[in-house]
Amino acid sequence: MNTKRLSKLALLCGSFSALFSLTLISFHADISLIAFPLSLAFTAFFLFSSIKKLFSENKLVFISVVRELLQYLPYVLLVAFVFRRAGEYGTPFALDVISVILWLLASALTLVLLHYLNPKYISKVSGEWASFVEKQKAEKKNPASKSLVKSSVRELLSWIDALVQAVFMVLLLNIFIVQLYEIPSESMVPEFLVKDRVVVFKTLSGPKFPLSEVGLPYLKKYKRGDIVVFRNPHYSNDRKSEVRTFLSQLVYMCTLTKVNLNVDENGNQKADPLVKRVCGLEGEQLMMQDGILYSRTKDSPEFKAVDSDSSWATWNLNDVKPSLKSGIRDFPLRDSDYAEMLSVEEERRSLNLSEAASECKKIAASFESVFKKLPNSKKGRISFSDEQLDVYSLFINSSYLTASLLSSENGSVWFSDFMSDWCKGNPDFAGDLYAEANYRLNIMIKLVAGKMILRNAELYAQGLQNDVWQNDDMRSAYIAEAQKLYSYVMLLDLRNMPVFPANDENGNPRYIPENCYFMMGDNRFNSLDMRHSYDRWNAKLTNFDSYSVTYTSDMAPQYVSRSRMLGTTSYRFWPVSRAGVPGHTGK
Repeated sequence: MNTKRLSKLALLCGSFSALFSLTLISFHADISLIAFPLSLAFTAFFLFSSIKKLFSENKLVFISVVRELLQYLPYVLLVAFVFRRAGEYGTPFALDVISVILWLLASALTLVLLHYLNPKYISKVSGEWASFVEKQKAEKKNPASKSLVKSSVRELLSWIDALVQAVFMVLLLNIFIVQLYEIPSESMVPEFLVKDRVVVFKTLSGPKFPLSEVGLPYLKKYKRGDIVVFRNPHYSNDRKSEVRTFLSQLVYMCTLTKVNLNVDENGNQKADPLVKRVCGLEGEQLMMQDGILYSRTKDSPEFKAVDSDSSWATWNLNDVKPSLKSGIRDFPLRDSDYAEMLSVEEERRSLNLSEAASECKKIAASFESVFKKLPNSKKGRISFSDEQLDVYSLFINSSYLTASLLSSENGSVWFSDFMSDWCKGNPDFAGDLYAEANYRLNIMIKLVAGKMILRNAELYAQGLQNDVWQNDDMRSAYIAEAQKLYSYVMLLDLRNMPVFPANDENGNPRYIPENCYFMMGDNRFNSLDMRHSYDRWNAKLTNFDSYSVTYTSDMAPQYVSRSRMLGTTSYRFWPVSRAGVPGHTGK
């Protein structure tokens, strides 16, 4: 390699950079306007320094200048690439492809030029260049030839230069090859504890250039049980949010992980990205009941238990390894709570619907008897909203509900409908265990609520005061049963999941689309994952009862596209005592 050939390489590199700049031209009055002048100005300065000053005028002092510009060229062009796509309007895919190709060509030539401009190999270019570099080295070793101030400034600038280059190099590594993550929550306990640090391999997961769809091809085929890192689909995926995510990542690294600007519109830290386990695959329809995950496909239309899910799903943290317990901050359930939950599920499964129907009608008839005995001073007609039929409201406000029913003209009729409307039909659940379970749970709650209201009415008819009610043994027993059922309903959306994706309007199954997956955390009672929404609303327990009990729900399952998946957790390197390939460390 000689100076003539090297100058041609520098000119070619600058030409690719200039062509890249042309792809960044924007006519929109937003931040994208910055891209073209930034890229073009840096390219022009590089060409001026290298072609004119170094090669044409042979000013060898510019060797170090050109070398420094070459080190920053790929990074400056990448920043300009982001600025162009950070505006209100995007860029066509074809233009993104051209920009990326030109960036790759310019970056490749940069590496070649840097190789020959390295002081170790400068002698291969020119003897004159080699002598000049050796002279510079000698001057640097002679402290008398430079002032203390200049020496200190030069040292400081070299450190800043090294830091900035390291940040950009790490950024590229993070985008395309590998990234380190710290586990922020206990959703994956006992596999991962808070503050665990893991290595995530990205190359096979099709990483893309920032704010574009251009990048490496998807080579990874995820399987059930893979622990993956992915962008949180609960947050907006528009261009503005992606720009903020990219810049926050850059600031996060520049500040040595001390400043994280990745916040939502309310200023709260985003839970993004997420670390969860792949539990559902493309082509599957899922359902979870009593903690057991079921799936079916077009080729296997019957729901069958996913046996492997039980090997990592954790429901009772009290059973994990003693060595891990000290690192767990939150135990959602005590052993007694867990046993109580299982007893409710067993009671629900063994519920005799015929006997329950007879008991509901008997409660309604007894209430009507009390209703008729009370003075005929009833006024108005009553009806309760879905919010008033919430399981918590039914139990906590039973005294108010009783008084309202006894003082209304249609109180007895409404109560009879409430207790027995579900008896009119004979629903066919067609293998939907979730729908059947909630149907039965609705009946169990009505039986207890009905008994409470009936007992309240009997005590009211006797003219007893409220303080006497509090000591009534029958009411106390019903309240204890109500508390147990309410506690179970509080766990309902964490313990179970409806058929997902939901059947179409004609009842035909729908399946997770191609290249999409369903993720859950291992710590099922403490994982806000793809089962849940970040909003809450009042939902009916069953659609097979016009007077269904309601509860506060956040159940909104969704799958995640492969395009939002960043990679798989390949290795846990901290803490050292649990270092290794993630598996089922808590079991």
